[in-house]
Amino acid sequence: MKIFISLNRKKYSAMMDIIDFHAHIYPDKIAEKASHSVGEFYSIPMNKIGSVDTLLKSGGEAGVGMFVVQSVATVSRQVQSINDFIHAACQEHPDRLIGFGTIHPGLENPVDEIERCVKLGLHGIKIHPDVQRFHMDDPSMYPIYEAIESRLPILIHCGDYRYDFSHPRRLAHILDDFPKLEVIGAHFGGWSLWDLAMEYLLDRSCWLDTSSSFAFLGKVRSKEIIRAYGADRLLFGDDFPMWDHKTEVETLLSLDLTDDEYEKIFSGNAKRLLRMTPNP
Repeated sequence: MKIFISLNRKKYSAMMDIIDFHAHIYPDKIAEKASHSVGEFYSIPMNKIGSVDTLLKSGGEAGVGMFVVQSVATVSRQVQSINDFIHAACQEHPDRLIGFGTIHPGLENPVDEIERCVKLGLHGIKIHPDVQRFHMDDPSMYPIYEAIESRLPILIHCGDYRYDFSHPRRLAHILDDFPKLEVIGAHFGGWSLWDLAMEYLLDRSCWLDTSSSFAFLGKVRSKEIIRAYGADRLLFGDDFPMWDHKTEVETLLSLDLTDDEYEKIFSGNAKRLLRMTPNP
């Protein structure tokens, strides 16, 4: 899907794809309850209900063509059913949804489940150390990172002033120990700890997404952070159903970046990471 871009009232346009790299979905029967639970965790009212239909409608209204979808297993017994649901949703909408599986450190055989995710055709793994309550650099996680290194990217929730589980310094430890692991640090690498994230991740080899950040950082600081990390490392993410796609897209467009920066952030980097285009 393409979107017409108009920045700072300048009369110019560009046509580009938009991929939302950070979207949560839930089965219809629990979507409302699950969405409200996430809102309660962050003390933030949820703007949407996290169903597939609502996601496609919300994103479509903002020109978003594809979505990397995921859900987090709060306990280990949820893992297989969540991964089956993500797989089924992607099978139903193959041109719109790209699935990331979930994993939980309490799972008896997490490496076996990773192999199953690969066989299901899922394109990556998502973990949320704060919700799942484990330190991301705990040695118990290392067999999981070993199993996906050089095979699948992993999207990791990073940062929360209330917890230490997902502190950006812990992501730096993982990057030291797994140099070939393709990591996406969510929320510019550190939700509510953005400056600390820059201290630990500024010159590191990892990706970062823009999700759940603009509303807290404001436009000036958001642009500063984007320019500090560089557009080559950034992925647009909405954190659906937390935020409205239209608002997130318009906020990013209002930062007056270059056409090249927008192309990379909105879709170019995602396509490269997910091997959707040939390497140059």
